[in-house]
Amino acid sequence: MSERVLVPRNRGFLFLDSHPAGCGKLVGDMWQACPAPVDGPEDDGPVALVIGSSAGYGLAATLAGLKRAGIRGIAVSFEKAPTVRRTATAGWYRTAATADIARAAGRDLVFLNGDAFSDAMKDEVADLIEQRFGGRLDYLIYSVAAPRRTDPVTGTTYASVLKPIGRANLTKTLVFDDEGRGEVREVETGPAEGDDVEQTVAVMGGADWERWIEHLLGRGLLADGFSTAALSYIGSPLTEGIYRQGTIGAAKSHLEATACTLHERLDKTVGGRAMTSVNGAAVTQSSTAIPGIALYTGLLRGVLGENLVPPIRQLASLWDQLTGAAPLTLDDEGRIRLDTWELTDDVQAVVAERWEAATTATIADLADLEWFRAEVQRLYGFSVPGIDYSVAVATDISWPDHTRP
Repeated sequence: MSERVLVPRNRGFLFLDSHPAGCGKLVGDMWQACPAPVDGPEDDGPVALVIGSSAGYGLAATLAGLKRAGIRGIAVSFEKAPTVRRTATAGWYRTAATADIARAAGRDLVFLNGDAFSDAMKDEVADLIEQRFGGRLDYLIYSVAAPRRTDPVTGTTYASVLKPIGRANLTKTLVFDDEGRGEVREVETGPAEGDDVEQTVAVMGGADWERWIEHLLGRGLLADGFSTAALSYIGSPLTEGIYRQGTIGAAKSHLEATACTLHERLDKTVGGRAMTSVNGAAVTQSSTAIPGIALYTGLLRGVLGENLVPPIRQLASLWDQLTGAAPLTLDDEGRIRLDTWELTDDVQAVVAERWEAATTATIADLADLEWFRAEVQRLYGFSVPGIDYSVAVATDISWPDHTRP
């Protein structure tokens, strides 16, 4: 068994290794932070499929589904195994920890590692639903963030980009120097060119979500009253130039349009429903790559402190609405809104004031830099309270075995 003392080594917000014990403890902390239902979940819970289950809101959806709704079923992600030189990806270790929690809770949750965009994965999932879970799926949560997607029909590979549409975008962003001090810089991103928008929509829009639903519907595997939700984000006016009004925003609009199409289809076929769930800001491996989002999130935490709602609590609310434990509350566009705590006028006004005042000299007084920097490290299992990082840990942890319940 390979054991190593692991220290955080990073290039910006990207870390070269992950800490297995830290990742496991983080998952355990999320489990503890998720409130248990008043009556407890049913012994034989609903069958759910979570696509993109190893990180961010997808991980929160998996854990909250286990605890709030007692789900069983399948969780899909795409992670790298440990090698001689490198640890596994953080999502690999988080998945192993989630599998332990599911097993301890008595829930049959199968974890699959592979390309969710492929038809081979769709077939494998469909076969499992048919053979292991009674042939009926009750819920599907779609939470996929990827740089590329290969269309399984045409073989064409599309690549997503983070660009504004129409004109260049100049925004502030947050970086950390080698000593961990926060710096505020301006970064300009050139506008989308050629087929940048179409490529990004092909990766991050609703095409693959729709293929999943059509595939499972074609196999007759969707239960009466089936519900599906794709996780999305709108964000603040401060970041809309690069996000909601940019190429990613075009993909999110396509995702929402897909929800309407799927809702009509599901309503007619199985009395089901499809919607998007708009989540609030969080520090994730995807969000840290977007210019301006790091600064915005640090400032938001500086304003809200402990009132910033973490993903696990947001997704607990989503499961309550999906299962009927709480009323389903939709906005005028038919979206579940889990971000209302973030986008109130008073909160956004204070964040906007701090944004304007933010410089390298002032940022430490305006944003919660210590929290943000620690949150980034925790994405990879570092800076997790209760972990002794001077102790060697085993890195060759196996992927959860799904050949047995």
